[in-house]
Amino acid sequence: MSTQTPGAPRAVTLSDVARLAGVSVATASKALNGRGDVAARTRVRVREAAEQLSFVPNPMAQGLLAGRTGTVGLLTSDLQGRFVLPILMGAEDAFGAGQVNVFLCDARGDAIREQYQLKALLSRRVDGLIVVGSRTDARPSLGQDLPVPVVYVYGPSVDPADTSLVSDNVAAGRMAAEHLLSCGRTRIAHVTGDPGYAAARDRARGVREALADAGVELVGDVLASEWSEAWGRSASSVVLDRTPDVDAIVCGSDQIARGALDTLRDAGRAVPEDVAVIGFDNWDAMVEQSRPRLSSLDPNLMGLGRAAAQQVFAALDGERLSPGVHTQEPRLVIRGSTVASR
Repeated sequence: MSTQTPGAPRAVTLSDVARLAGVSVATASKALNGRGDVAARTRVRVREAAEQLSFVPNPMAQGLLAGRTGTVGLLTSDLQGRFVLPILMGAEDAFGAGQVNVFLCDARGDAIREQYQLKALLSRRVDGLIVVGSRTDARPSLGQDLPVPVVYVYGPSVDPADTSLVSDNVAAGRMAAEHLLSCGRTRIAHVTGDPGYAAARDRARGVREALADAGVELVGDVLASEWSEAWGRSASSVVLDRTPDVDAIVCGSDQIARGALDTLRDAGRAVPEDVAVIGFDNWDAMVEQSRPRLSSLDPNLMGLGRAAAQQVFAALDGERLSPGVHTQEPRLVIRGSTVASR
């Protein structure tokens, strides 16, 4: 028995939109939701058809038809939110405001708590999982028997069968050194954080490779300790004592670079005229408040979040996840610490 009021116009359906646009219902759905491999012209045609018919999608009906809850779990151990928040923002951008809800769970670096949070997310029937590491080192896999697609971000899974998206720290190190070389610097030192972190080792490797390609030797040994401004001050003081003619310092993080700027200022060295300084991570709280403002390598964390969400979408649309570790190029952001303002 129909519940539609006699004489009332029939509600426009997705099938109507697909019919007017001359595409399948599946293609119409992907076009309107910004998902899948849909040609630009087709996407425009579908959207024009939807506007012409005044089509208003029913999120609840869409979820029921797709067998989905419209939720995705984001599992992290990044206590401070330094890395996970930009990744979350990128994922939410890709998912679309209000279209998909993201449950953020903090495992606090504890394997038992992570399993508890994982079970809690699965009990909520999330459609997919994004796992964000607190560092770039490879982490244990959650396994291959989970009922939803899983994408690892920032810190890759040790299992090559998993899909992992990471920023290329070796490339970042190369880009930092190449930028300094392009500025005419040849006496380049490197101060970095905890060598137990893959990020420290990978960035140092990239710096050495770029200098070797240019026939330039690194000034002294790589100085490595902790990711802090205090270490940046101490280490850069050692660099100045050992090699007074140093003309550039690659710092393993923006915190370390901030400390280096303090030491150079106290020593009467002008930045960048006497010594250029560059950092990593492009952390707004550090780079914008530095004097001069700090050049840095941006890992594009929001881009990683968007890419992770797109991978989850693709899997939900029936496509297979791409196994292995996929790297994303960082972005060089040039500011006053390496190039003097004109």
